[in-house]
Amino acid sequence: MDKFNNNKKYEAFKIPGQQEFKLDGTTIELPQAKTIKPTPSDEGLYYEIEYDSSPMPGVGRFVLKSQKIKEPEKDEKRDLFMQMREIARTHRSIYDSSRFFNQRVQNNNAIIFYKQGIFMKDFSDDYAESKAFSQYFPCYQMMGYEQLRTYFTWRTEVRKGNVTDISLSYAFIYIYELLGNIGVSDPQDGLNRLMSFWKAFSVNNKSIDKYVLRWLKDYHIYYELPHSFREFVDTNNLAEYYPKMVDTDDSFDLFCSISKYDIRKSTFYTDDYIELIKDCFNFVIEELKLTFADCGVDFDESIFQPTRKMSEWKPFKDALFCPWKQQADRRIVLSENEIYICNNNKWVFNTVITSGNGRQLIGYIMKQMEVALRKVTRYKFKLSANINTITHEAMDKLRKAGLSLETIINDGVDQFYKEATKTVVVVDKEALSRIRQEALITQEKLYVPEQEKPFVSLIPTQEKPHVPDVPKQIKLFTLDVPEQEKPFAPDNLLQQKFIDSDASVQKKSYAPVVPVQGTLDFSYTAIQDKPSAEPQETQMSTVSDVWDNLKNDLTQIETEALSVVLLGKKDLKKYADECGIMIEVLVDGINEKAMDNLGDNLIDEEFMLYDDYKEEVKELIR
Repeated sequence: MDKFNNNKKYEAFKIPGQQEFKLDGTTIELPQAKTIKPTPSDEGLYYEIEYDSSPMPGVGRFVLKSQKIKEPEKDEKRDLFMQMREIARTHRSIYDSSRFFNQRVQNNNAIIFYKQGIFMKDFSDDYAESKAFSQYFPCYQMMGYEQLRTYFTWRTEVRKGNVTDISLSYAFIYIYELLGNIGVSDPQDGLNRLMSFWKAFSVNNKSIDKYVLRWLKDYHIYYELPHSFREFVDTNNLAEYYPKMVDTDDSFDLFCSISKYDIRKSTFYTDDYIELIKDCFNFVIEELKLTFADCGVDFDESIFQPTRKMSEWKPFKDALFCPWKQQADRRIVLSENEIYICNNNKWVFNTVITSGNGRQLIGYIMKQMEVALRKVTRYKFKLSANINTITHEAMDKLRKAGLSLETIINDGVDQFYKEATKTVVVVDKEALSRIRQEALITQEKLYVPEQEKPFVSLIPTQEKPHVPDVPKQIKLFTLDVPEQEKPFAPDNLLQQKFIDSDASVQKKSYAPVVPVQGTLDFSYTAIQDKPSAEPQETQMSTVSDVWDNLKNDLTQIETEALSVVLLGKKDLKKYADECGIMIEVLVDGINEKAMDNLGDNLIDEEFMLYDDYKEEVKELIR
């Protein structure tokens, strides 16, 4: 067994010297091998190879001269790259660049890329050469030493604002870093750098445009930014790339886009009333949210309630992105057919942002608000809203709580209108203080010890008291606020800054500012408003007159079309074809005349007659 022992020590033995042997009786003497003297260790490391002579004729010998072995110079950047690559090797799953198209592999590579990016986020370089690089889903792990030096040198200049043309794969790696907020202070800083780089780099290569435009929208969904995506689009003139966008911060615009009843198409929605309608609607919505919350109902959940099964959504498709940020539960509506919901850090997406019941609910709220607003403003045409058309489950919870949706809306409109149209008087406290000071000075000048101070009544009389002729005459004033002589009208709409008695507060008012007339008694500081008189009664058209006018405006074909829709004996499209008219043109003509006379449409988008007007249409077609 000793022959397999590797630890066995062998003893040196002497190589025989010159030997002799006989060949055909002739003695041949072989040359002895030369003894090589060892090189002293202090002269460095050497190696020597020597080929001895051979008895074969024509064969000489070759001796390789000794050479010094040099230690390689230390490369700190190479060592840093090796540390970065070690992240991939220590990752729990094996890095695979060959199967980049596989979703699982992409997710795994994205995690490695993010960790390596954070490790290299502050690195800068000054490599003089340039090495090309081309790869699908590029990342650090795919690049060699020279390519890494090239990229980080180029990135150093980009961060300084010097964007130059380079291999497209390098550009995508930099974009991936910005999408993952690698090397930026916050999401807003990342967005600014992304926009700046895109505008500069697309001058040389527009291949990134289609990707960046898609990722900009995802960026606003994934990261909570101080502005809405609609504001971002308008600011950067990108509206042509994102059609049908809505402003999520503008609840009126958003609700109108999904409502069964769009108030923007009403005759009441004119320039004179637009601001009043928007402010009133936002006020009513806030009141409804509070009321719904008291009943245990989420108002937004009641409206934005898609019916179809929602699909999983992952941000930044076709990018190497690691979802590193913990997401709060929220709902993002970007357009009329885009809703994104995050729950427990998982995102889902749907193209239907509300169900039919949700559309009916917000449609009734908007219509009933208009009904009440027309009434308080004494608009010449009336409107009605049928609450029986709503089948939303939230209605049951309101009824159980003893609440009426119609009453809540009407009370909200009355409260808003009363606040919006109250008489506003502007009082300048500094001016009053100055008047008091001047009055005291004047009073001191008028004081005569020998004479008895005359009694001056604070209540004005028909006869004015005698006042001595002094350099500054002080007149006694009283506030006389005239009563409102005419009802609220759009021409009187003004916006006035209201100064509160305790603090300066700006408040919007839709009532005319009443000028202060008469005299002012500076001995009083409290100023009270006189109650405004009731508006004069205005003559309003009766409902029958409105329908008579509509009947006169309709043509015979349009009247018969209403009969077809109401009775259902014939298909409306078939009737329109028989008359040689497109069904859309026929319905639009009827709705347009109804809007002019009634302030509302008669036929909905599915060419069905609204239930609210069936009885009136029966009378009209007789």
